[in-house]
Amino acid sequence: MHPVIEVDECVGCGACADACPMGVIEVEDAATVVNGDACIGCEACIGACPTGAITEIAED
Repeated sequence: MHPVIEVDECVGCGACADACPMGVIEVEDAATVVNGDACIGCEACIGACPTGAITEIAED
């Protein structure tokens, strides 16, 4: 599983990375998933994103 991140909407604030209990999201210029295999699909990142850039959790 992995979060689906709309890069054009992401402002790089890091709220999703801070909210992720598994630590699978890394933020540089925009959020990127570092280890999607560890994603548990909890959707904490979706709720934390202030711009709505994370739209869903997709299965690999």
